[in-house]
This record gives sequence, structure tokens and C-alpha cells, in this order.
Amino acid sequence: MNASFNPEFDPTGIEGGVDTNRLPWLAVPQAPGLLLKPLRASRESGMFSFIARLPRGTALAGLVHLGAMDLMVLSGALTYPEGPMQGRLGPGTWGYVPANARIARLMAEEDTEFLANCYGPLAFLADDGHRVQHVLTALDVAAAAQAAGITLVPNTLAECMQPRPAAYRGAAEPLAIANTQSKALVVQAEGLTKDVGRRVHPHFIDTRAVPWIVNPGLPDIALKILRVSEETGTTSLIVRHNGVAGPHYHLGAADFLILSGRIGYRAGPPEGYGPGVWFFEPAGARHDATQRIGADDLIYTANVYGPIQFDTGRGTPVAAVLSWIQYKELALAAGVDLVHNTFAGDASLLAWAPLGQA
Repeated sequence: MNASFNPEFDPTGIEGGVDTNRLPWLAVPQAPGLLLKPLRASRESGMFSFIARLPRGTALAGLVHLGAMDLMVLSGALTYPEGPMQGRLGPGTWGYVPANARIARLMAEEDTEFLANCYGPLAFLADDGHRVQHVLTALDVAAAAQAAGITLVPNTLAECMQPRPAAYRGAAEPLAIANTQSKALVVQAEGLTKDVGRRVHPHFIDTRAVPWIVNPGLPDIALKILRVSEETGTTSLIVRHNGVAGPHYHLGAADFLILSGRIGYRAGPPEGYGPGVWFFEPAGARHDATQRIGADDLIYTANVYGPIQFDTGRGTPVAAVLSWIQYKELALAAGVDLVHNTFAGDASLLAWAPLGQA
């Protein structure tokens, strides 16, 4: 069973995931106190992904999202003291910050680690709240990774075929959740009621409060649908994957972080990949089968950036296509309150005054 998905394990390129528990924390000069584990950086789109760490009491002030960002708190707690994001984000909370949003403060109530996908640069304002003092881009993340000897996850199928470079050889710094039962981040919590905290917020949500949606045709695969973009076709999910996903193509890219269990994956070892491993599936990637390895629930986060096409084998006709349309229909049918994509009527959005006006 453990080797059935990949009986001839022989990876030739650098495709697959990165075990974030084996990576170091790198300081970010643009934002004192912020540490990150770099995962991916795109020179084409400017998108970059990382796991961040903010020590207790650290505050990021004057933060401007020139591109959108999604995040999931893995441990600790973050607070947005004011603005549309106002509230407390504890472990298992997933959020989305629209592009051009200006965040007055983001504070760490405790030592906090979170997964972040930035769709464009981050700018840090000077104390006057107007001048841009620093900018963090995909190129900065790529340069930091290269300097530390870290190989980032490939962005395209062509990059996946390149020879595998030497693995990172420095000291490993595991995530805070590395030795815990991390599926508790997203499973239904007993006693979680509407009267306790802010379960559902326009721009973030406690994923424990989101119901599992099960397709009768795929009873072993369940979804927590978090956000759907009709503009980009992106869907953000939590997946409980205890069955076998049949042959399929990723017509759009996807990324995911394993929270629980082990996944059997093309070009992966027979024992599969476990908690803390982060993947990026480039557009066009094909899987003849993806499945759980072992008895533990396989649970992972997922951003799906385009449709997935299913068939019954290489060269066979298309059997089904799953896109944002189907995900949104499932969410609406289940009464799920999806995270919002924009800040409606928000005065904190970045907007420069017209020429000639102060």
C-alpha cells in the first residue's frame, strides 16, 4: 500500500515539496523582528510564499500590501488592532488581505508562526505614514534563500526537470507545531459557539468552525471551502484526503501545506510526505494518483489557482473539470460564509492624492 502510488521512486528533478521543519529562520532587514522560511518566489508574477515567525510583542507598523496576501496562523496569535481586519487571529485562523490595503499595525500577542502567500510586494512606511521606507519583493526572498543555501520550490514544469541541487545543510529549526497533533488546527472544536470570540469575520475565519463538505461521489475526500475568487478563479480550501484522487491535470497551479497524516505523491518517497511539508504544483502538472499513506487523517491547506481536469488514464477523454464555479456552488449549498475578497468602502486603502493636492 505504501509504495503503490510510486513503486519506482526515482526523482530526477527538483519537483515535490519542501520540509519546512528542516529550514532555518531568516531575518528580514525590511521588518525588524520578522523571521521567515522562504518557500517560493516567482520572477514572472512577483508572488512569493513563506512561513513567518513573529516573536511575542513584535509589531509591524505601516504595512502596505501592494499585492494581496492570504495567511493561516499555525501557532500563537496575531492581532489587527484597527481597520477592516480588526480582530484576533488564533491558531487555525485563515485570512485574506486584499491588494493595496494599508495596515496600521499587525501585532504578535504570543510567539506566532503563520503561513503566508504574498501575491505582490510588501511595502513598509516610514514613521510619518506616507513615505515608503522599505519594500519586500519576490527577488528579495529569492536572494535571501540563495544566500542561505536554500533551494526554492520550482515555479514551472520546466524548472521541475532541472537537476536537483545540493540540499540545505545548515541547522534545522522546526515549526512550533512540529511535535504536536496539528490537525487540531482545523478540526471541529467542541464547545465552539458564536458567543466565543469572532469565529466568522469578513476577512478571516476560524477554520474549526467551517463544516466539512463531502461530495457523495467522493466520500473519502472532504473540503472546508474558505474563499472563492470569481475574478482570478482561485479557491482556498482545507482538504481531508483519506481516499484516492484519480488521474488528473492541474490546469492551474496549486499550493498546499500538510497539517496531518502523510501524502503519497508523484516523485516522492514510498513513505510519503508528512506534516510541515509545503508543495507548489505548477500549471500543467499531472498526477496519476494521489492518496493518503497510513491510517492518520491526511489534512492539508490548499490554494487552487485554476481548474483541475480529471480523466481515467493518460490519453483518455476528460471525465470532469473542477473549478471555482463548482467550489462556490458547494459552499453556497452548505451555507458557508466565505471570506471576502475586498475591503468594501475602506478609507485605509492606499490612494495617492491627485497632483497639486496635499
